[in-house]
Amino acid sequence: MKNITSNMKKLLYLWKRSQVPIKQPTKVSKIDNLIIFLICILISIISSYKFLLISPLNLSSIFSWLLTFAETLISSWILILVSKKENPTINSRQIILIISLLLVVQAAKLSLASTISPLSMIIPPALIISQGMGSITALAWVSIASLSWPDPSIAVNSNLFFISLVCASVVAVLGGRIRSRAQLLQLSIFVPIGALLSQWILIANDKISLIDKQEIVFGNGKIFSDSLLLAIVMLFTILCIPIFESIFGLLTKARLLELADKEKPLIRRLSLEAPGTFEHTLLICGLAEEATRMINGDVDLIKTGALYHDVGKLHAPNWFIENQDGSKNPHDEIDDPFRSAEVLQAHVDEGLKFARKNRLPKPIANFIPEHQGTLKMGYFFQKAKEKNLKISENDFRYKGPIPQSKETAILMLADGCEAALRAMNINATDNEAIQTISKIIYSRQKDGQLDNSDLSLGEIYLIKRAFLNVWKRIRHRRIQYPTTKNNTFS
Repeated sequence: MKNITSNMKKLLYLWKRSQVPIKQPTKVSKIDNLIIFLICILISIISSYKFLLISPLNLSSIFSWLLTFAETLISSWILILVSKKENPTINSRQIILIISLLLVVQAAKLSLASTISPLSMIIPPALIISQGMGSITALAWVSIASLSWPDPSIAVNSNLFFISLVCASVVAVLGGRIRSRAQLLQLSIFVPIGALLSQWILIANDKISLIDKQEIVFGNGKIFSDSLLLAIVMLFTILCIPIFESIFGLLTKARLLELADKEKPLIRRLSLEAPGTFEHTLLICGLAEEATRMINGDVDLIKTGALYHDVGKLHAPNWFIENQDGSKNPHDEIDDPFRSAEVLQAHVDEGLKFARKNRLPKPIANFIPEHQGTLKMGYFFQKAKEKNLKISENDFRYKGPIPQSKETAILMLADGCEAALRAMNINATDNEAIQTISKIIYSRQKDGQLDNSDLSLGEIYLIKRAFLNVWKRIRHRRIQYPTTKNNTFS
């Protein structure tokens, strides 16, 4: 019986491994871990030290302090775990940002609780975190920031606390989905209005005035001044988000859409100097977008990453066949497979230089090396073998790394399938197309290129269907119109 149970467990483990590869989180250095730990200790001290000021100090007070200290420390640790779970590639700077915002808010609660409403303290950081790290991390942050209140001597109106929690949760959810700066501005208007109406309905009474001319901005308990201050702080936060993007490497959806603008200098230059590569890029975008949408991946990320994945070809556009006019091929002139392989690798190395020069975010720059992974340059490898040269297969492989995310893996597959699908006969059947797609994807799987991508077998099947759907859309006949003198037919 034990053997049967053991075998079943092994089979279950192998099945899980075959479906979803284990994703390794980004390693954090010891110094960064120490900084994060010290910030968590500071948060715990700020949240609990008031218990030690109670006079006379007794065992009950010490126990209350220890309990609150441990509770806050564990909460901070849980917040870090949630952020890593939602974003396995999150770096130490972003973790420090999340924890630092919690530290700032806890300190603000302690020093400004009698002056500023909880609305203005909790909601703006939730907007920053949801934009840069996602809604789940933002909701976890809101929960911890709302439930851990450092100064028990200052009572917070229960209705106001509830309104703050609801508004912050709404911002956390919507902030992770907002795709433009204009929508952020709308959020900074509608959330304060919602908070104003909610306060008016739930807590307005004779003691709390709607408008207090003496304390029009700073006036805790004055529902109009609370909402006005919230709107001002949210607007200021929106202005500061680009600074956070730059310093902490945040990649918001609004930033992605800005980078995807085809009038950006680097993309515009690609379209002018390497038009064949640019056309190839647009076709890959169509395949990759559809596949990513099918598996519920980050469509905005792959759309932008696909536009920049081949910018390295700008260093020598005419060395790549899609930019040649058919008259001559530089590779034939040099007739040296090793130098040709160096040129191919250079389009990755130069692409990373372009990315640094143009300050592309790291998640976008990752598409440049990862879309090639460690693939073999088969054509030039075969040429070298024909010349009977002493070669190693590694001399004709890209340096990598292999794709580390679903999006970069999909781009690799789209890059491989695009040329093959475009070259197919217009009369080819769907079955022939799916066989071509499956053959290319299987070769990548067999070569180990998808091992770290986190793609499951089910998702790979959906990607194949997505590629087929795009191919069916772009493959169509054109009607041969009769010609006339004026050529007025369209």
